[in-house]
Amino acid sequence: MRLKDKVCVITGAAQGIGEACALRFAREGGKIVVSDVQAEKGENVVQAIRKAGGEAVFVPCDVGDKKSCENLIAEAVKAFGRIDVHLNNAAILVAKDFLDLTEDDWQKTLRVNLTGFFYAGQAAARQLVAQGTGGSIINMSSINAVVAIPVAMPYTVCKGGVLQLTKSMALALAPSGIRVNAVGPGTIATDMGKTMMANDEARRRVMSRTPMGRPGEPDEVASVCVFLASDDASYITGETIYCDGGRLPLNYTVPVKD
Repeated sequence: MRLKDKVCVITGAAQGIGEACALRFAREGGKIVVSDVQAEKGENVVQAIRKAGGEAVFVPCDVGDKKSCENLIAEAVKAFGRIDVHLNNAAILVAKDFLDLTEDDWQKTLRVNLTGFFYAGQAAARQLVAQGTGGSIINMSSINAVVAIPVAMPYTVCKGGVLQLTKSMALALAPSGIRVNAVGPGTIATDMGKTMMANDEARRRVMSRTPMGRPGEPDEVASVCVFLASDDASYITGETIYCDGGRLPLNYTVPVKD
């Protein structure tokens, strides 16, 4: 088990990729701090981990609130004595045409998807530095850090910011033995992914740019996160691993199966 006895904090862990990561990290021997604003769903993830023989607790956290992020890390330490891995995953998506976006759409997206990564990541880093034994921070990025979707502009801007935040954090924390990396999924079969493929036309448009011809599964993203959290990635920092079915290298479209 690659994460045996490592304490892993995961934001946005009540569903989707975050839930898959929580379950996978637990199967790899990690002690999991499930965090989300959705308490009932978060508790369900905790119960699933415990039922499978793992250790987990739920801590509510609004990542857009600095004190809430500090409390998350404090509660993780209270529950398990330390932290070893922190995964910034909580995110929201506002899908609108650019000219229809409101100030609230912009502000609420940046609050969670970029400022939240800074607040939670900084709180985790301070604890890791204080412990003095290194650790791993993982930021959930996206292929939209380098390509763009016009109907998800605030989300895209945030993922570009996460790319640079990851590099900056990695350089700042390397002297403390803390690795910081990101994972950049393509279209994944989550509720958010389904929003981007809400009809057949949208699905065909996305799949025409995906050489593997299908959406990814949340557990496939979780596999990459396990690698980055583990000692197998001990000499990797400041990098983004894209799990996108070949989408980023593609400069043409491919046939789509009906």
